Amino acid sequence: MCDYSLHTVASRDAKIDDVLVSCRFPGTETRGFCTKDDPLTAVCLRPGTELAFQDDVRIKGIFFRRKVGAHLARFRQIDTNKPTEHHDALEFSNGRIVKVTDLATGQRARVLQMPADAATRRTTAPITIELRATQL
Repeated sequence: MCDYSLHTVASRDAKIDDVLVSCRFPGTETRGFCTKDDPLTAVCLRPGTELAFQDDVRIKGIFFRRKVGAHLARFRQIDTNKPTEHHDALEFSNGRIVKVTDLATGQRARVLQMPADAATRRTTAPITIELRATQL
């Protein structure tokens, strides 16, 4: 999902194996993800999408960038009851939650896994097959 503040920016959905770059979009103060080949198009993530960052993730600070202490993250939304705040966030493998707009720019991440799509979920019970060893 792309945050509310990116509605004026061209966007597309993420795909497995996309290599994303944390970036700031022209005309906004919002950070998000794009690809190195198309820095003007926001790449939107669905809640549950898993990312692997190339390096230890850094977040912006007042004077210095701080490290998160993790490489793996799952995209989620937070503070959805506050309509004028950023909702897009990453929950890292160490439990830390960071808003996407707080990421330092220029960091690379690969989309490892997308969440299951409700439309493709199985609607019937799985078939169980029992295999028996034959005697020789």
